[in-house]
Amino acid sequence: MSGNPASEHPVPDRFADDPAFAVHEGGKLAVASTRSIDSIADLALTYTPGVARVSSAIAAEPELARRYTWAPRVVAVVSDGTAVLGLGDIGPAAALPVMEGKACLFSEFAGLSSVPIVLSTTDVDAIVDTVMAIAPSFGGINLEDISAPRCFEIEDRLRERLDIPVMHDDQHGTAIVVLAALRNAATVVGRQLADLRVVVSGAGAAGVACTKILLEAGVGDIAVADSQGILHAGREVTGTKQWLVENTNARGFAGSMVSALEGADVYLGVSGGSVPEAAIASMADNCIVFSLANPIPEVDPEMAAKYAAVVATGRSDLPNQINNVLAFPGVFRGAIDAGATGITEEMKLAAATAIADVVGEDLRADYIVPSPLDRRVATAVAEAVAACAREQGITRC
Repeated sequence: MSGNPASEHPVPDRFADDPAFAVHEGGKLAVASTRSIDSIADLALTYTPGVARVSSAIAAEPELARRYTWAPRVVAVVSDGTAVLGLGDIGPAAALPVMEGKACLFSEFAGLSSVPIVLSTTDVDAIVDTVMAIAPSFGGINLEDISAPRCFEIEDRLRERLDIPVMHDDQHGTAIVVLAALRNAATVVGRQLADLRVVVSGAGAAGVACTKILLEAGVGDIAVADSQGILHAGREVTGTKQWLVENTNARGFAGSMVSALEGADVYLGVSGGSVPEAAIASMADNCIVFSLANPIPEVDPEMAAKYAAVVATGRSDLPNQINNVLAFPGVFRGAIDAGATGITEEMKLAAATAIADVVGEDLRADYIVPSPLDRRVATAVAEAVAACAREQGITRC
């Protein structure tokens, strides 16, 4: 029998010319032992009877598991496959390659092991109960590609019930990098965050999280649009949209997102769709356009460059890529290194500042965030997050 199970199932001919399929064939992960077993003595220490002494000690002092198991250094990447990339609700099996990829990024950029877990349920109670049941095996929970509004409740309930870091990356990873990019973009155009008028297109997971972190960072004038237009006090909404109504749109815009863009300093797109050129042309001089839908940005980048001083997208083939990999590896590494019992808003703000600071004196209009391959980023973020957690006193140490 072949040592590589994938060789038993060769790539179908129709995929032979696409290099992505070769990279993913057989999966992208494996579990490797950190201890060799070359003798009976090795076997006796690695497994029985030696392991019984370790298990007995942990049973008597549960905190010993942080030293004598892998759990504290392993992140669970959990998804139900309902909001995968730009593909939408494609189910758990089709989501698994994405979760494997996320695990590869944890390993490559933060030195953390992680396990992709896809669930064949979309029920909020079932997801929460399942993650609670498996949590003793992990040091952190990265929620991924779970559709709104369920993602808000799932994260909130897990954060309340678990004493390990829990973060829905589609919300907070995006928000952290957006804030880092906007800090530097504001510097490029000679503005302060407090002076900016921002229009956010999208009231889903990313839009809500980005709005919250921008408000926390001092941006005081934000209007948020969903598919029906700007959220305002005259609309009947519920849940997180009600929070947006109560905390944004100080000017009382009640029309379309396009109308709100007139004179705005920043467009932040996290929803897909398209924005007409006239709307971008109506924005303030030296405006900033962050168009993050992938693979097709809401605003054509070449068109945006005619009017905007700074343009960012989610694409890797264009300057200023807003990529969550700049945030989540370092955030989890820092939280885990510090023994943090959660991830706070202050830790996210610290992460954003760390990402922005890596750019340093190289800051320019086409370089407002580091490259996703910049190895300095995860270290800087981890150090900032760990320091913040210790300052807040939410660590086990």
